[in-house]
Amino acid sequence: MIGRLYGIGVGPGDPELITVKAYRILKESPVIAYPKKRMGEKSYALRIVETYVQPLEKDMLGLVFPMTKNRDVLEEKWQETVKRIWKHLEQGKDVAFVTEGDPLLYSTFIHLSRTMQKNHPEVEILSVPGISSIHGAAAQLGLPLADGDERVAIVPATADKEAMKKVLQEQDTVVFLKVAKVLDLMIEILEEQGLVEQAMVASKVTSDQEKIWRDVRELKGVKLNYLTLMVVKKSC
Repeated sequence: MIGRLYGIGVGPGDPELITVKAYRILKESPVIAYPKKRMGEKSYALRIVETYVQPLEKDMLGLVFPMTKNRDVLEEKWQETVKRIWKHLEQGKDVAFVTEGDPLLYSTFIHLSRTMQKNHPEVEILSVPGISSIHGAAAQLGLPLADGDERVAIVPATADKEAMKKVLQEQDTVVFLKVAKVLDLMIEILEEQGLVEQAMVASKVTSDQEKIWRDVRELKGVKLNYLTLMVVKKSC
């Protein structure tokens, strides 16, 4: 028999926010795979679940996913990752791949599962939903994302100023992900649109490293963690 590959959403940071199903699969799976940006670096997703995982009882598989847009480099890494996971699956071992947030929302698991399906279509791939940083931020900020007929957009923040302005103009609430790299530009847009008072920024929400800024103007020129988002709600 071939093992199953699970994508386990482990939430935004607080270990108590993983689901009962995620907990069960982590306990039952003989192999725990986890993403990290570089060799020797601590995995954020693994840090969330290490309370529930006994490394001496599991095969721990650290997988490096470099922060680059170079397609050749990425493809090489995806192929290497699939080969490493396949070695366990072909032995009949289930592999639980843990990822912060939800495995099907801007997650490395999406690319992993696509490559696995392409190379080994016989593998059963299952996803366990997790609480996203979006919902974690809403809870920590005490901010309803939507009510009644209000519209919500989830948008990766980019340097395309016109596109960012357009989404703000068309939606009632916008959650900008990966905002750290274009933070100054986003603050500039908010000031131009008269929305700077309606914006808040949160980093590593619900974790013990969480930081929240309710006045985003304080962040001009500040470098923040990759796991940072901005919520703009016009009616707040």
